[in-house]
Amino acid sequence: MALQAPSLRQLLEAGVHFGHQKHRWNPKMAPFIHGTRNNVH
Repeated sequence: MALQAPSLRQLLEAGVHFGHQKHRWNPKMAPFIHGTRNNVH
């Protein structure tokens, strides 16, 4: 059986972490940063 991706509502209810502001990042984490939106990594 295939797993379904969680909905945005489920993620918000679970308190998923959406990132840090762009100016608060460690350059060693660059390989793991997949994008930026509204100045948040």
